[in-house]
Amino acid sequence: MTGDQNGRHRAPDTSDATAVIPRVVDGPAPSPLPRRITEQPASTARPHPRPLDASAGSRQPAPAVRPPAPEPSPDTTAVIPKAVDTTAVIPKVARPVVVPGTGGAAPDQTAVIPKVTAPDMTTVMGAVPPAPVKPHPSELPPPVKPRRGERVVRLRAEHVGDDYRSVYSELTRPTVWSRIRSGIRVGGELMITFGLVVLLFAAYEVWGVGVVQGGKQDALAGALEQQWANEPGDDPTVGPTAGTGGLGSKTAGIAKLYIPKLGQQWVVVDGVTQADIRYAPGHYPDTAGPGQIGNFSVAGHRNRATFWRLDELDNGDAIVVEDKSNWYVYHVVKTRIVLPTQVEVVAPVPMLPGSKPTKAMVTLTTCNPKFDNYQRLIVHGELVRTQPKSQGDPAELGG
Repeated sequence: MTGDQNGRHRAPDTSDATAVIPRVVDGPAPSPLPRRITEQPASTARPHPRPLDASAGSRQPAPAVRPPAPEPSPDTTAVIPKAVDTTAVIPKVARPVVVPGTGGAAPDQTAVIPKVTAPDMTTVMGAVPPAPVKPHPSELPPPVKPRRGERVVRLRAEHVGDDYRSVYSELTRPTVWSRIRSGIRVGGELMITFGLVVLLFAAYEVWGVGVVQGGKQDALAGALEQQWANEPGDDPTVGPTAGTGGLGSKTAGIAKLYIPKLGQQWVVVDGVTQADIRYAPGHYPDTAGPGQIGNFSVAGHRNRATFWRLDELDNGDAIVVEDKSNWYVYHVVKTRIVLPTQVEVVAPVPMLPGSKPTKAMVTLTTCNPKFDNYQRLIVHGELVRTQPKSQGDPAELGG
């Protein structure tokens, strides 16, 4: 074996095969790397490009020489590449690698990366907890007895025949008590609705009718004033019409009624039917007229627009009636509550039907109590003074 100019040991040219052994430099030995032995023709063997050390002038003696490789077959060449020509090239680490025992870092040392193994699937996915241990039935606590009014409902579907019964069927199935509660709830809602309707009707009777009746009273007062202006004067040849109580022909308005204590006044119409007294007090047919001997009887509804406060009158309070020519002033003498069947209150002599009257009286009748009609409130008054309208208004009206 001879050496060439590149410092490599060359085997003799026998059999035309060459074994190339890399030169070992001074310093720590590199980490052992796997070698690959390939067979290739001798003509393809590459010379090692590493030059000789110029400062030495000759080859550096190798401190250690690897034993020669076994002699290859005559027609192949066994090439052992340098460490840099290994099959797996590992990049150089930027930071120097400290070599144990040298106290420093090898500047050209390469880092060996450990082999990366596949991760453990238990670590990646997490440990699977063990299955819980079911306690023995004897170790379970005793079931809690439901309190009064409570019902126990299964949390899981119950197997019934070929099907399953849902837990919601227990909660939604109607029972006797659920039907009773539904009936009570519907009945309560109907009662509340009915109560609201009654309240609305009462509010209309108290306030709504008053507004409507006020407009009707204004129209009646205007018509009555025009009627009085168009009627002839006191002509003795013109007598009253029979069956009208001496009031002449039946008209929309026959007189005006004033109650100074209540601060109210109305036009009185002839008739006491529901249509007659809807918007005004009505005169009882076949009773005396204003100021005449007998009983001038007037009926009215118990609402805020008519006789709502009639129960506030006391004995001695004034009741004033106006016709075409005169003012008639009455004073209250009696207040009573009677049954609807006691019609004798409007007799010529109140409460004494068939008796001959000697006084001129006025009687006002209305329903009692308020919002009902199973009784009648009666107010009687006696005539105390007649005053012609030509003398002005009576003192009771502020004249």
